[in-house]
Amino acid sequence: MSMRIVLANPRGFCAGVNMAIECVERVLQLKGAPVYVYHEIVHNRHVVNRLSEQGVVFVNAIEEAPVGATVVYSAHGVAPEVRRQADARKLVQIDATCPLVRKVHVEAIRYARQQMAIVLIGHRGHDEVVGTLGEAPDSMYIVENLADVEALTIPPDRPIGYLTQTTLSLDDAEAIIAALKTKYPHVRGPASEDICYATTNRQMAVRQSAGECDLVLVVGSQNSSNSRRLVEIAWNRGVKGHLIDDVSQVDRAWFDGVNTVLITAGASAPEDLVRGLVEFLKGEHGATVEECQVTSEDVHFELPAALRAGVLR
Repeated sequence: MSMRIVLANPRGFCAGVNMAIECVERVLQLKGAPVYVYHEIVHNRHVVNRLSEQGVVFVNAIEEAPVGATVVYSAHGVAPEVRRQADARKLVQIDATCPLVRKVHVEAIRYARQQMAIVLIGHRGHDEVVGTLGEAPDSMYIVENLADVEALTIPPDRPIGYLTQTTLSLDDAEAIIAALKTKYPHVRGPASEDICYATTNRQMAVRQSAGECDLVLVVGSQNSSNSRRLVEIAWNRGVKGHLIDDVSQVDRAWFDGVNTVLITAGASAPEDLVRGLVEFLKGEHGATVEECQVTSEDVHFELPAALRAGVLR
C-alpha cells in the first residue's frame, strides 16, 4: 500500500511575508549590497540564508548599521525607540512591518491614550511582542497562559483592553480571552480579531485534516511562532507532528506504520521546501498526493510608497 500525502491549503507564504521579502529584494535592486535588516525579516532560516547570500546583513541592534545606511524593519514590527535610534544615526528606514501587526500597534497606542491597562496575549521575547510592548511599556501586561491571567493584579476599577499577537494558537487565545473576561468582565477587545487571516487559515487546514492522518509534518523554522502552533494542533488532536526546516531533518523512523501524512508549511516557509519533502516521500514510499483546500487567499499588501516610487533618500 503506497503512502498517501495530504497537502494542506492554504500553506506557506502569507501576504505579509511576501511583502517583507519583496521589500528587501527591492532595496537591494535600488541601493545594492549591503542592505541592513533589523532582526530576521521573517522567521525562516532558508529565507534569511538566501538573502544573506545576496548581501543582506541582519542586525540585532541599530548600532550595528553604519551611520547613513539603509535599514529595513522586519515583518514583526519594531518599537518606537528603535525608530528614534535609527533617526539619530541618520539611517534610511524602510518599514516592512506586516499591516496586520501594525494594526495591533495602532490599537495599543489608542488604548494607552485612553489611560487603559493593556493586556497583550502573546509570547514573551517574540519580536512581534517586543515591538508592540514598546508602544506603551508602562501600561502593558504580557500574558502567555491561564496562569498569567490568574496572576494579574490590575485594579478592578481601571479600564482594560486586550490585544493578541497575530500568530497565536486560536485554541489557546480563546481560552485566555475567556479567562480574562471572567476575571475582568469590563475588559475591551479590538474591533476585529488580531490573529491574522493566514494564521487562522493554516490552523483550520490542520484542524480539518489531521484527524484522518497518521503523521503531520510542518515545514518551518523553530523560531516561527505560527509554524510551532501548527505542530501543537496536531498533537492536541492525538496525531504525531514534527516541525522541520527542510527534508534534511526528516527521520525515516517517523514513517513506520504510517499510511497518511499531512504536509503543511508555516507562513514564512518557501514552497520549494514543501516540494522537496513531497518528492522525497514519493521516492522513498511511492507516495501519492492530494490537495486539501480549506479556503482560498487573495490578500496582497503594497510595498512602502518609497519602494513603489523607486526613490530612497
